[in-house]
Amino acid sequence: MQILDAEIQTATALVVDGNAASRGVLVTMLKEFGVANVLQARRAQEARRVLETQRFDIVVCEYHFEGEPVSGQDIMDDLRLAHLLPLSTVVVMISSERSYAKVAEAAEAALDVYLIKPHTQDALRERIVQARQRKKVLRDIIVAVEAQKYVEAAELCEVRFKTRGPAWVQAARIGAELWLNMGKPHAAQLMFDAILKVGAVPWARLGVARAQYDAGGHVQARRTLESLLNEQPAYADAYDVMGRVLLDQGAPELALDALRQATALTPGSVSRIVKHGLLAFYYGDPKEAAEVLAKGARLGLNSRIYDLQGLVLLAAVQFDLGDKRGLAGSLSSMAAARAPRPESARLRRFECVISVLKALVDRRVPEAVSETRTLLDEITAPSFEFEAACNLFAMLARLQKSELRLDDLPHHIELAAKRFSVSKTTCELLVRASRGQAPFEKIVRDAYAGIAALAEDAVSKTVNGEPQAACEALLNGAQQTLNAKLIDLALHTLERHGAHIPDRERLLAAVQELHKRYRGYGTQVQLSRATDPRTIPAVGRPGDQHVEATALTSVNG
Repeated sequence: MQILDAEIQTATALVVDGNAASRGVLVTMLKEFGVANVLQARRAQEARRVLETQRFDIVVCEYHFEGEPVSGQDIMDDLRLAHLLPLSTVVVMISSERSYAKVAEAAEAALDVYLIKPHTQDALRERIVQARQRKKVLRDIIVAVEAQKYVEAAELCEVRFKTRGPAWVQAARIGAELWLNMGKPHAAQLMFDAILKVGAVPWARLGVARAQYDAGGHVQARRTLESLLNEQPAYADAYDVMGRVLLDQGAPELALDALRQATALTPGSVSRIVKHGLLAFYYGDPKEAAEVLAKGARLGLNSRIYDLQGLVLLAAVQFDLGDKRGLAGSLSSMAAARAPRPESARLRRFECVISVLKALVDRRVPEAVSETRTLLDEITAPSFEFEAACNLFAMLARLQKSELRLDDLPHHIELAAKRFSVSKTTCELLVRASRGQAPFEKIVRDAYAGIAALAEDAVSKTVNGEPQAACEALLNGAQQTLNAKLIDLALHTLERHGAHIPDRERLLAAVQELHKRYRGYGTQVQLSRATDPRTIPAVGRPGDQHVEATALTSVNG
């Protein structure tokens, strides 16, 4: 048997199959192809752990694992969503499932090869050869992406796309994803639209919807998604995006239903289970939230895929249920997760919230008050994001129900509300986090009304030919509240009407400094993940701290 190519003898491969006999056959095939270094995994969860920490040139994975709640597709989906599957890796999925739905599902997950059993040795070899050839053609782009040179990589994709060079469709897909991650939806949509002219591939239609959403076209995005799901009702990725769109449109119950659909289609996908649990916590039945959050922790707690925000909300549910043992376990798990990352402010706050809940259950009131004070003192810190605010409100609501009172609590609630009430959605999420505490809810709604009124007044001033007065008012409001909406509106006004603002340079310097320190961390609603949820910044946006956690707002950090 001829080897695949000159580099294959130094390549590494992983074979994932629960059946020892078929696993052995696949290992033998790869070695006969010339791959000398072949590792094996017999369980799906074992494969997940290996793939999170090691790179492979080739991964051959069985779709179905007898007796396991996780499929090979679930694992690849999670790794892809978390950007833990290198572009250079050739992924082969093998299944006895012949239905179009499963084949389409695999294709949408950007797998390189999907083989139906029984398959021949020659068929496997031929498909791997083709996939590796595509990787070679795209090598310059892949190298730039893996070096985190995202702009350079996107521009290389753009050239390949415009010249219709080798593998231009694959290059366009990579480039469009990069443009979306870098906040350039219009550039992304141009690529997706061009791909659709070649063929109506579902992933390109989904890309158009994502670009429409990112550009603010929520109505168009919803229409595109509805059309797509009408034709592809088993498309889990489309339900992910639909959830984001519906949440932004003020339809949280429908958003939750979309996530239920996604998890029903991929029941072993940890990332989707956690997202489902997060939204159920705020808008669903407490019993549903408890079940889903517990399942997410059970399947993924020790995985890089798992968003530890899910553990915070699970602890809150355990507190509500009086589950002392479960709450103690959650605190222990969070402490263990934080131990290797003591510098992470996000994980420190997570642990602090759970620790306060545990102290309340144990009636250690002085300790609960002390740790609560620590969090309250951080509300105006640049790194304190919307996720942290929602967690804080959820914790304070439970503290209030425990009849533990802090005299200056309304002041701190108002500080957080003014900072993070940037939209109707974030306002409602803060209210939901307050869990029926009427005084908290009133403070939040009043804060949002005040921010909205200030913004509307500034717009009126600009329309009436007073852009300088508008910027002065916005800057003053932003300095007092640290509200990202006011900061962004001030920047927009300066950029658009700068020629008519005499004091433009002074105002711009002040607004840019605020933007640099308080640039809306966690204030955009996005039901999606892009990174290790513990500490790694999102691909293409170095420094951003997303938080799909708490309120499913701008995910992770």
